[in-house]
Amino acid sequence: MQNILIWVSAMRLRTLPLSIAGIILAGCFAHYNSVFKWDIFILAILTTLSFQILSNLANDYGDGVKGTDNDDRIGPQRAIQSGAISPDELFNAIKLNIVVSIMLALALIFCAFGVKHFLLTLLFFLLAVGSVSAAIRYTMGHNAFGYKGLGDIFVFVFFGLVSVIGCYVLFAKQFDHVTFLPAITIGLLSTAVLNLNNMRDRLTDEKANKITLAVKLGEDKVKFYHNILVGGAMLLSGLFAVLYFTSYYNFIFMIAYVPLLLHLKRVNNTQDPKLFDPELKKLALTTVFMAVLMGIGYLLPF
Repeated sequence: MQNILIWVSAMRLRTLPLSIAGIILAGCFAHYNSVFKWDIFILAILTTLSFQILSNLANDYGDGVKGTDNDDRIGPQRAIQSGAISPDELFNAIKLNIVVSIMLALALIFCAFGVKHFLLTLLFFLLAVGSVSAAIRYTMGHNAFGYKGLGDIFVFVFFGLVSVIGCYVLFAKQFDHVTFLPAITIGLLSTAVLNLNNMRDRLTDEKANKITLAVKLGEDKVKFYHNILVGGAMLLSGLFAVLYFTSYYNFIFMIAYVPLLLHLKRVNNTQDPKLFDPELKKLALTTVFMAVLMGIGYLLPF
């Protein structure tokens, strides 16, 4: 039982809800347009969760073997850092997770497109391969892009654009402009979660030569960048509700603006990096909450 709990901890379950925020939103839009299917929705969630767990394990391995995770780290202790899981054990788990992720992705693609829609099938196969590669290369290897300040781009693309726009295409078999602004909104907020994590670890990452965007920008500029991410998400989501207005229920997601504004106030007034850690869970859950409300706002009766 203790061994199971160790592996569950290594999977970092608190990061999983954020990874499916875009899937939920896309599913709501698909339902609104009468193209929703439960099998696609469930497989999309399982595939996304497998990618996120793969990324978490790979991050633990990459930061662990490079010595980035050490006693100076502010956040929760990682598996290799604590000695609970050896690098070889974690590496074998990563290989197993790659197989599971690819199998789920292939099942999802076949369920969505069957033997038709060859170009979409090819596109999503390439996206699946890209997702696996990105999850691994974030911290693993000599050219890990998470060590070069490129992690924000990865999160914006995969947690926002691919998650919302891509998932909707699985249902509808075509792109729809209605998903673009919501995808950017979720992408910006997801990037803000990563940025907050990097703000917390900025000083220790710099010492370990992990050059995140937070390290490059420095304390003052990274806070300004964080305000742009969260503020931009609020602005674009509001614009979406106006442009695609069908009923006043469409604006229900603005309830999430309250915790977002309180979050920005705390971040701007915080000088101690340790105090960013409690904000991570709040921001991630608020992003999920906002995604759910954005979708439900189009499903409630007129």
